[in-house]
Amino acid sequence: MNKKVVIISWLLCFFLFQAESIFSQEYTSGQSKLQCYTELNPYETIVVHPVKGQKAKNVILMIGDGMGLNQVSAAWIANRGRLNIDNFKHIGLMRTYAANKLITDSGAAGTAMATGKKTNYHSVGVDTSGKELPSLTDVAKDQGLSTAVVVTCGVTDATPATFCANNADRNMEEELAADFLNCGVDFIFGGGRKQFVNRADGRNLLNELSAIGYKTPISLEQLDTISSGRVVALIEDGQLPLYPERGQLYQVAVMKSLDMMSQNKKGFFAMFEGSRIDDCGHWHDIPKLVQEVFDFDQSIGKVLQWAENDGETLVIVLADHETGGFTILDGRIADGAVCGDFSTGGHSGILVPVYAYGPQAEEFTGIFENSALFSKISAILKNPEK
Repeated sequence: MNKKVVIISWLLCFFLFQAESIFSQEYTSGQSKLQCYTELNPYETIVVHPVKGQKAKNVILMIGDGMGLNQVSAAWIANRGRLNIDNFKHIGLMRTYAANKLITDSGAAGTAMATGKKTNYHSVGVDTSGKELPSLTDVAKDQGLSTAVVVTCGVTDATPATFCANNADRNMEEELAADFLNCGVDFIFGGGRKQFVNRADGRNLLNELSAIGYKTPISLEQLDTISSGRVVALIEDGQLPLYPERGQLYQVAVMKSLDMMSQNKKGFFAMFEGSRIDDCGHWHDIPKLVQEVFDFDQSIGKVLQWAENDGETLVIVLADHETGGFTILDGRIADGAVCGDFSTGGHSGILVPVYAYGPQAEEFTGIFENSALFSKISAILKNPEK
């Protein structure tokens, strides 16, 4: 064969291979719309060591809304093969189906975890007959423990509402907001201020919360001046901005709550949600999804460091369900490039991961129902030997 033809053929094959290897923002493959994302600025992760304590005094539940194994894997690839989640040695799987529907929503899933009862799709804090149910924050409060709920969505959104409110319809957000007056949680942080002050009934629930002893800052700067007491900090009318636009806001609020809750020598229960991972799954937006997992994982890293230093804190990280039917189809760990596609605009019915660190972490291994989470955590909160 002519040497010139061989060289041209080789160059053609080389450039075709290179073209297939270059990750563009998105391209079409058959009927699928394959998106690609490359993270240019990976972050450093931390390493924590096993703690020596046999009993947990504090329990931190961190929920990545819509965060299935593929969402975690995509962030791991984009961050060059490392996440703070890698620190967890005790790992389980959790079923997510609702009482009346295989594919759950955050209301039914959150209710199962917060109260121990599976309920109907879209219900919040009630059983299948509409009866109000006590949540883990109620259990903790009955034991004299402090409580916290920190989220990146509006606090009357489904997941946080299951720890503070009761309604057969998660969309009744003004009614859910009114329930926060009787919630009793010591530290609440998130968005959703409009449900409290711009209401059809004309009530200003922030004023009413102030009247019963809550401090009600509406900015991070105002929150920073508070060092004790009960707090409801609603710093946005709606949800918090997406990461990285919101900066370290969520991470700062999480650590602020730990500073305040740890003042209670009896211990505390806290629920921290990375709420907007779910939104990005619904939108089929891989770059934003990965960045939301990044913020959640960086918060996990800070919480793990705090728990290691404390020695009596159990940290549980899990998802309420998976969103988008996300699948990873290509990528390069060395370059932080990941490509994938989605199969649904809603949720899927797959098992979700559960990670546990600290005293009694072994209780969260194996395969179990989401409703079993309540009994597992309740037993620790009620432990008379603490």
